[in-house]
Parts: sequence; C-alpha cells; structure tokens
Amino acid sequence: MATIDGNTLIARSLKRQGVEHMFGIVGFPVFGVAAAAQKEGIQFVGMRNEQAASYAAAAVGYFTGRPGACLTVSGPGMIHGIAGLSNAHENCWPMILLGGASNSYQEGMGAFQEAPQVELARYYSKYTARPDKAERIPFYCEQAVRTSINGRPGAVYLDFPDDMLSAQVEEDDVTIPERCPEPPRTMAPTADVQRAIDVLRTAERPLVIIGKGAAYSRAEEEVRQFVESTKLPFLTSPMGKGVVDDEHELSVMPARGTALQDADVVVLLGARLNWIMHFGLTPRFDENVKTIQIDIHAEEIGRNVPAEVGLCGDIKAVVGQLNEVLEAEPFTYASDTPWWSALSEKVTENKAFVQNMMNDDAVPMGYYRVLREIQEQAPPGTIIQAEGANTMDISRSVLMHKNPRERIDAATFGTMGVGLAQAIAAQVCHPGRKVICVEGDSAFGFSGMEVETACRYRLPIVFVIINNNGIGMGFDELPEDRFQSPAMAYTIQAGYEKMIEGFGGKGYSVRTPDELSASLKQALDDSMPSIINVHIDPQARAKPQKHHWLTA
Repeated sequence: MATIDGNTLIARSLKRQGVEHMFGIVGFPVFGVAAAAQKEGIQFVGMRNEQAASYAAAAVGYFTGRPGACLTVSGPGMIHGIAGLSNAHENCWPMILLGGASNSYQEGMGAFQEAPQVELARYYSKYTARPDKAERIPFYCEQAVRTSINGRPGAVYLDFPDDMLSAQVEEDDVTIPERCPEPPRTMAPTADVQRAIDVLRTAERPLVIIGKGAAYSRAEEEVRQFVESTKLPFLTSPMGKGVVDDEHELSVMPARGTALQDADVVVLLGARLNWIMHFGLTPRFDENVKTIQIDIHAEEIGRNVPAEVGLCGDIKAVVGQLNEVLEAEPFTYASDTPWWSALSEKVTENKAFVQNMMNDDAVPMGYYRVLREIQEQAPPGTIIQAEGANTMDISRSVLMHKNPRERIDAATFGTMGVGLAQAIAAQVCHPGRKVICVEGDSAFGFSGMEVETACRYRLPIVFVIINNNGIGMGFDELPEDRFQSPAMAYTIQAGYEKMIEGFGGKGYSVRTPDELSASLKQALDDSMPSIINVHIDPQARAKPQKHHWLTA
C-alpha cells in the first residue's frame, strides 16, 4: 500500500482548503513542509524574518478572503510569528500560523527549542490545536481554515512536532475533507433594517462611516448604491478608502473633524468605534449621537457607545437589505441643508490648505510634495502600502483611491514593521498590478532586509522611503557624543538606496521634485524592485490639528 508523510498531508490539505500562499523561513523541523507545499502547488515565499512572514500571511487574508499561511521553525521562530498572529487577530483577517515543534516524545524534557507553543498562540487565535496523530492532520487543517474565515475572521494556529511531520501513514487510512465553503452572508432581522431606515429619515446631520470591514466583505457595489441613492455625506476609515471613490462628490473626508464632531446620526458600515474613531465619545462625537451599526460580530455592536440600531450580519448582505427597503420607500437627503453647507465649506477650506502644501516645490521637500508625486504617477489600480507615523497619516489625505483594497497600512493594531511584508503580499496576490510601498525611514528599518526577498522573487515593488533622519520628528545633525543623541534620531542622510543594489535592484537618492519625478517614472517602468530614498526637510510636519486631544 502507498504511504504519505505528515509534511505532504499538511500541504495537500491546505491546498484543498484554498490556501495558495505560504511565507516563512525553513529550518528544523519544517524543511519538508515547504518542499511539500511547493510540490502541491502552494506558492512558497522564503522571507528573512518570521515576523515579516507572518505579516505577509495576514495581508493575504485581507486581499483574498482565504488565509495566507506562515511557516515557522520551533520555539523562537514560532514566537516571532505571533507578531503577525496578533496583527491578524486585531484586524480581523484570516491567517494560519504553522509552527514546527520538537518531538512529541521529548515533551517536557527540555528538547531543542521546546516551548509551550499552543498555549502561547491561544490568546491571539480563534483556534489552536496540535493534531493527535498524523492521519488526522487533514481534519485539523480543514477546521483551522473554516474557523479563520467564518464569523469574524481571524488567526488560527496549528502545532506540528517533528515526529508527526516525518511520520509515514497509509494513504487508505487518510481522508482529506473537501474545501470548506465560503462563509455564509448572514442577514439582519427585517424589522431592525426597517428601523434603521426610520432613524435615518429623522437625521438632521447624518454621516456614513465606511470601514475596512466593508472592503473585506467586498461590499463596494452595495455601499455605493446606498450612498448614491440616499445622497448622504460619507467618510472612510483609513482602509475603508476606495469602497466608494475617495473623490466622490459626497465624500467629506477633508471635513472629517467637523463631520464626526457634529453628526447627529452615524451609520457605521464595518467600522469600529475604537481608537481610530475616538471610541465614539465626546469631545470627538456629539454626546447625543445616534449610531446605526452594522457588524459581523454581535459583541462589537454597542461597544463604547450604545447603538440606536444594531444590525448584526455580513456588510454586503445587510447593506443590500437596506437598499431593498430604500427601493420600496426611497429616501434622499437634501443637498440644501445647513449641514451640507457647513461640510462643504470645511471641505473647500481644508482641500485648499492641503493642495497648497502639495504644490510647495521648496527644497528640501515636505511630505505632501513627495506624496503628490506618487498620487500623480501611480497607474490606475496601484496598491499602496503606507507606514510610518507622519508618512502613513499624511498619505491618507493625499493618496486617493477609486477602488477598495488598494490601500493597506498599520491598521487597527498600529503595527510598525508591517510595510515591506504587506507590499510583498500585495504583489504576490496581484502580480499584474503596481505596488508602491511608502515608508518612513524608521518604519523601513523594522524589516528592511525584505528588499532582498523582493529582489530574489523579482517582485517589481517601488519602495519610497520618506527620510527625515528620525522617528516622527527629524534631525539635521547629531552631537559629537553619539550616546547623547536624541532617542528618536537616526543616521543623518542615510543611504538606504544602496541596500537594494547589492541584491540586483535599483536605488535612487533624491532631494528635489524633479529628481523625484524622474526616479519614480523610471522605477515604475522597471521589472525589478527599486528603492527611492527621498531626503526631506527634517522639520516637515503634518497639517496642524485643531484640538490637542486629536493626537492623545
């Protein structure tokens, strides 16, 4: 009779469950898992750090709706992978972490890299397990993938001791489950849907907030129909950008402060009232604001602020229900209200302020001028990854998106170091599209060696480093005694562009708008990765906030 080993069972089972991409670093005891994955048709990307591998796997979950896999060695490797596990958990993205482990018969004896891996993963996982025997590996793989994508998506962990990976079992003793189905698109009770529309009709100052949950659910068609039929003002969370065109006439993103502070009825479409939205509390929101909240996770509805109407279900399905009610009983918010006048005035004012900074050709450049060049040159459909304190925040107001899932960043967990890995994941998932990774110099340093990964796989990502010589604030020089340097300071005028040249990529060091324009054009036409190291004014800052508590 034919036999099959544990490595092949893992790879074959994951492939059956729709796992197409695996990231990791091979070593004891997982060499065989990576080789088997490639043989079974799973694309394996060898990374330079398990943290980056885990961040990439999580990003695949966001882009595709099926978990990306991260493969790690035992002990320290698996612990590094918890970084991505936590990021996926907080962002509600499906991913699967696969940890090699020491031999099961050595458990508790102080084996090589022995660690309580299942226990360590449990806090940030929807599902954790170590299969009880090799024959049942397919069962656990199906359970893990199904759990990761259903309900509120999230991270899962499977633990594989060395003796299980190398075990040979009879193929006739193994059953590989069929691919688990796509998650059901659950709907809200009809009476609650009607009540939501009734509340919306009473609003004097309505606002729609579109979150990344709407992007993940692929609800763009339904959300656009809802916004355009009601003519309601809307804004987005950072990764909700593009669900409706950022430059749509109903977008009030430039008036975000006024819109949030003065709205009397807020419709939350897959957006959470967490720190990004100031918890829905005063002084950012009106203390009497009414919320109509749609979320896949019942426990999320009413968190921090009691919901006037809670609609638990899939965003795409529930907004479709709202549209059906509106088709039967149309409602359009008038364009000549005092609310629209106030919002339009603030939109015009803030757009002019930002445009003025974008048009500033002074040398050294500021953030806005650099980002303007990216906005103007990026081809349609470009996926933007952005991270870094000022870099990420300012990019939200400059880089516009017409379609969803064209932006990915530090997101809900605010994780620095995700950038290069997320850009690699974006390019792997979308090989025919341009990917631009916009990094602060500090953010780039977390996983800068992943440019070698991009070069090795010939992923034509353009890495733009907006370099101010420090964390947040920048510096022009360092003291003679370097141990007296400010804790936020980095090497002045560091030549990051030289890193990529050693791996076959192209590096550019630029200081002027003309140099940036020429370099970006060339990089976007290149078939290999590039780094554009943009030396900006160390004193460059974002548009000042109106209230001090906005950055608290």
